[in-house]
Amino acid sequence: MQQIEAVIDQFKLQEVRSALEEMGINDFMESAIMCHKKGQVMMFRGATFMSNIVEKVKLEIIAADDSVSRIVEAIGAIARTGRKEDCRIAILPYLELS
Repeated sequence: MQQIEAVIDQFKLQEVRSALEEMGINDFMESAIMCHKKGQVMMFRGATFMSNIVEKVKLEIIAADDSVSRIVEAIGAIARTGRKEDCRIAILPYLELS
């Protein structure tokens, strides 16, 4: 068993969720997180300010060893847009203690 942790952009969540459901994965945990990003200049009502916090979604999936590569490829194909901060995927060993 492996644990897959993916941090993706919140706007790609629905596409990733439907791709996982097509593969038969209905159980996963998702949580909203705040990430730091290099300062981005934004304008609001005529004033400029630096924004360095971005809201992302973290998905955690427990999967069998043989399906991990398919899941990672599906998430990566949808969530990656060319910038390295758009999609981060980590694969960790999952140990069940009984």
